[in-house]
Amino acid sequence: MNNIEETSKFQKALEVVEALPIDDQAILVELIQQRLRQQRRDELLQEVGRSQQEYEAGNFHRGSVADLFAELEE
Repeated sequence: MNNIEETSKFQKALEVVEALPIDDQAILVELIQQRLRQQRRDELLQEVGRSQQEYEAGNFHRGSVADLFAELEE
């Protein structure tokens, strides 16, 4: 999908939302915010799960911050 199509869809969505009563718009904003928070939580849980798997597989390094910076400079 190209940029023009995406902009057009976004513009249409905005027009639909703007046509709603103000109270419905506020409810919609709240629902979208809740869903975004849930998506972020889900992504974080997935990342934690991957990190736990990596840790259990022994794929990790221990060291100080200085060790980390030294490794990054290599």
